[in-house]
Amino acid sequence: MTDLNVGDVVAERTVHLTRESLVRYAGASGDFNPIHYRDDVAAAVGLPGVLAHGMLTMGLAVETIVPWLGDAGRILEYGVRFTRPVVVDPETGADVTVVAKVGAIEDEAVRVDLTVTHAGTTVLGKAQVRVRPAA
Repeated sequence: MTDLNVGDVVAERTVHLTRESLVRYAGASGDFNPIHYRDDVAAAVGLPGVLAHGMLTMGLAVETIVPWLGDAGRILEYGVRFTRPVVVDPETGADVTVVAKVGAIEDEAVRVDLTVTHAGTTVLGKAQVRVRPAA
């Protein structure tokens, strides 16, 4: 941990989601809510379009730090607040950008703060991961 400082960016990436991504996630997760793949249903319930699954967004965000960690088993705790939806356009899809920065260095853990955005808007608030330091 001595080589880490608060504010250090430890990982970042942009993930491109398509409607196919949503269908694949629905199959893997068992979440077949039609707001995740049907424009007519999303519109009928007042949504701006088909939305990415919140848990998909959450999973993509935390997975961003796994290469830096080297072992996902070092994750001790992870939490987010869902603040805005990720609307996935049928033609152009959606890009979700994740920037992971060291937020705090504690005796037994490092807190990594994730900034997760889509179309210039933060979509996950208070996205924080506590990780066990490397041995």
